[in-house]
Amino acid sequence: MDKRERLEAFLESNGLDSVWFARPNSFAWLTGGNNVIDREGDTGVAAVGYDGDEITIVANNIEAERIVAEELPDFDRNEVTVEQFPWYASSLAEAITERVGDERAAIDIEVPGLERVDPTALRQPLTERDRERYRELGGQTASAVESVCRELRREDTEHEVASALRVALSARDIEAPVVLVGGSERVQQYRHYTPTDAELGEYALVSVTAEQAGLHASCTRTVAFDPPSWLAERHEAAARVETTALAATQAAAGSRGSTGNADGDGTAGDVFGAIQEAYDAVGYDGEWEHHHQGGAAGFAGREWIATPSHDAPVEAPMAYAWNPTVQGAKSEDTALVTDEEIETLTATGRWPTTTVSAVDRDFELERPDVLELEG
Repeated sequence: MDKRERLEAFLESNGLDSVWFARPNSFAWLTGGNNVIDREGDTGVAAVGYDGDEITIVANNIEAERIVAEELPDFDRNEVTVEQFPWYASSLAEAITERVGDERAAIDIEVPGLERVDPTALRQPLTERDRERYRELGGQTASAVESVCRELRREDTEHEVASALRVALSARDIEAPVVLVGGSERVQQYRHYTPTDAELGEYALVSVTAEQAGLHASCTRTVAFDPPSWLAERHEAAARVETTALAATQAAAGSRGSTGNADGDGTAGDVFGAIQEAYDAVGYDGEWEHHHQGGAAGFAGREWIATPSHDAPVEAPMAYAWNPTVQGAKSEDTALVTDEEIETLTATGRWPTTTVSAVDRDFELERPDVLELEG
């Protein structure tokens, strides 16, 4: 089902005349483009709407021409109706309200008189075009992160590494909403190792969530100079939990594929149960309590984050980013889960890997290993 078909079904099932998207990730989902000027805001400078027939862009006179010329790659110009309003006369919300009039409409931001839509379900599963873009984003994200990691030295500070990561990603036209860099002391204390002026020391974890055209890709890499004796074992334990989570995801989505199982109609809570059992199996029972374990990825860093009782449906084809941690170690990549396979999107083929097995079924994946450097 393509995006227009999803929207048509949404309009019909909810008795709506139109649906509108002004938040950047949802605008990008429908158009493939960017409506952001001020990155501190939750709302972009343009909204896109669909009424079952036409795609309409509403923007002020400052932005409308540029948006149409540069930010609608998924549409031909003659497919889109553009409505401008004077920048000084109205806000985007007011312009949409005036455009809608007495119609029954929904939008993804707070607008008096309009219903509110949560686009999360509409964005799942991924379309073929989204999957193609995701492969490009994932490869470029991993390439940027790994290129920085290969140049690290133990005396580098976390801030210096974070700056290098942002430059490497920006050079590839990729935004970086999350950049975490933790040296050997802080990654043993904190699961979210926001950068400081501390030096890396014996080893480091580098984690990013990158964004391009609304899609988000997350990955973590581990670099060691003089690794503690326990690092390899904890790294493998986290990788086995992640591998188990991905296998359980494919099963929950109802696909046989390489897992050989077909549970079907599974939920985020079902996958979380497999994660809990995996921690127990690798000798770290209860470790999941110290950090969220990830979930579905796509047009948000996480479309949803799994919890023990979470009833969100597990879709395929869909991207998933599970991020288990064992104190001082973490395993994380973004993978595309389909009926046929589990494809790691944030991979380059140029990083050392190790074959890791799930704890509860006959399933293996190549996972990033610890990169040991002189430094």
